[in-house]
Order: sequence, then structure tokens, then C-alpha cells
Amino acid sequence: MTVTFGWGPVEARALAPAAACVVVVDVLSFTTAVGVAVEAGAAVHPYRWRDATAVAYAREKDAVLAVGRSEATEAHPWTLSPAALRAAPMPPRLVLPSPNGSTIAAEAAERGATVIAASLRNATAVARLLTDRGYGSEDRPVAVVASGERWPDGSLRPALEDLLGAGAVLAALARAGTGTPTPEATAAATLWAATEDPVAALHGCDSGRELYEYGFPQDVAVAAEIDSSTAVPVLVDGAFQEAP
Repeated sequence: MTVTFGWGPVEARALAPAAACVVVVDVLSFTTAVGVAVEAGAAVHPYRWRDATAVAYAREKDAVLAVGRSEATEAHPWTLSPAALRAAPMPPRLVLPSPNGSTIAAEAAERGATVIAASLRNATAVARLLTDRGYGSEDRPVAVVASGERWPDGSLRPALEDLLGAGAVLAALARAGTGTPTPEATAAATLWAATEDPVAALHGCDSGRELYEYGFPQDVAVAAEIDSSTAVPVLVDGAFQEAP
């Protein structure tokens, strides 16, 4: 099997050593935010922790640090919110803390895999790049990892939005005849194909409803812009940049 699918940092750690490329999917909102920022010309440095060390890391990279959505100000509008990033002037370098998507990206990169950020906005573009560059072959297997969320005890909470995002990439790979998928990868692709209204599903899922409750429905709307982007962010020297 040359195209695999898994959940969260633990499975990313298990799948990455055998994968030439790991595709990270964190639709609400890390990989959607990465895509928006990269489209605007920023190099995005993922960071695992939202704590004081992030400040030092941003200073080291001469980058702007994205803060929590509720911490945004007129002077500092950069957050994990894709909608806020779209409206803000984009700095050359942005540090984007995320305990889910960033952790998976770091786990994969540490094990030597190429890392790509995928969302519903660029799923077809990601699959096209993978196919064009020979990923999904015996020599260059692909692992697609849905980030999921965390329960209060820190354990993984599978998230529908990430399953749909991963399924969109996997379905596009299947349409192109790229690779031999595992049953798990086929199941994710099948769910995507069977979802009649993925936009409604994104707005109605647990994570979507949470963002509505927190006052950020526009972030769900941006994440639901299916295949609106051709940008494919690739992790190069510790920062996501548009694939050359």
C-alpha cells in the first residue's frame, strides 16, 4: 500500500518513517490559515506550543507571532483565524502556533518526510502536485494525516472537518489513479465522495459550531471555499512556503 491515512500526532509518528511525503490536514483552522498566509506571500513557521517560548521563537526567526483569536488587536491582527489573516497586512514571516497541525508537521519533518499542508481549499491542487512529482509510488509513499482535536485530557478527538479534508485529497488521488490506498484511505475518500453537502457539514460539525459560538463564523466560511486555491504549502527549512 503506497497511500495511507491516519489520525493525529501519534499516528503521524508511526506513519512518517515509511512515507516520502506526509500531508497534514487541519481544516479548522491550522492548514487553512497556512494556505491563506502562503497565498499572500508569507513564510509560515509552525510552532507546537502556545506559550512564552513562542515569543522567543518568533524573535529568533525575525517573524510576527500569531496570537489567540481573542487576543487580536488593531495593532496586532495576526491570529490562527484564516479570515483575520486574509484581512491583515501579511508579514514576510509568520509564526503560527498550533498544538495539532504544527505538532504533526514537526513529527513528520523530524523523520525525514516532505510535509505538505492541505485543506478543503487546496485538496485537488495538493493531489495534483503529489501525482506530478511521483508521490504515491512504491519509492515515494504518501501518508495523509487528519489532525483531529483534543479532549480535555489531551487525548485525540477525531474531527469530521479533518476527515473530510483528508478524504478530499485521497479521493483526488484515487481519481488520478495515483498509488494503492489502504482500506482506511479508501474509506476516507469514500466518505468525501458520499457527502452531498460538505459545506453544510463543515458549518454543522462540532468544530464549526464551536467557532460560531466563539464568534468566528467567518473562519468556517473561509475553510469551506472548496478548491478555491492552487497554492500548495510545503515545509522547507522549517517554514511553509508555496511549492516551487
